[in-house]
Amino acid sequence: MAGKVFEELEVGQTFRHQPGRTITEADNVFFTCLTMNPQPLHLDFHAASKAEFGKPLVNSLLTLGITVGLSVGETTLGTTVGNLGFDKVEFPKPVFHGDTIYAETEVVDKRESRSRPQWGIVTFEHRAKNQHGDVVMVARRNAMMRKRGT
Repeated sequence: MAGKVFEELEVGQTFRHQPGRTITEADNVFFTCLTMNPQPLHLDFHAASKAEFGKPLVNSLLTLGITVGLSVGETTLGTTVGNLGFDKVEFPKPVFHGDTIYAETEVVDKRESRSRPQWGIVTFEHRAKNQHGDVVMVARRNAMMRKRGT
């Protein structure tokens, strides 16, 4: 398995994931429609041209999903039991069509599970930067992780 088991993850450990992912107009429109989000800032180029940024914004949940997805191969592929939740999701800068997202993940906490001692709980902080190095997303995620031999 490519992912890390509970014992292999240490607080402070940081993974810089490769490759990045360029978000296209098609990605944004498809995701926005698929999730039933009628926000004109994502779908209506004319309306978006009159808004604050002058062009369509990438759906923030797409940015979150891509960032977490970029992390899976090095962190949780085959080793997570499931997500327990997200905390403190922030989008400090907008993402636009054509921007490339680069992701990094830091292990910020870990502990034994009190209710399921065969597993552990790890808190990851996922960060996304665009091609200019601007932080565009930060999220903390708690995951139930497999231990060795489970």
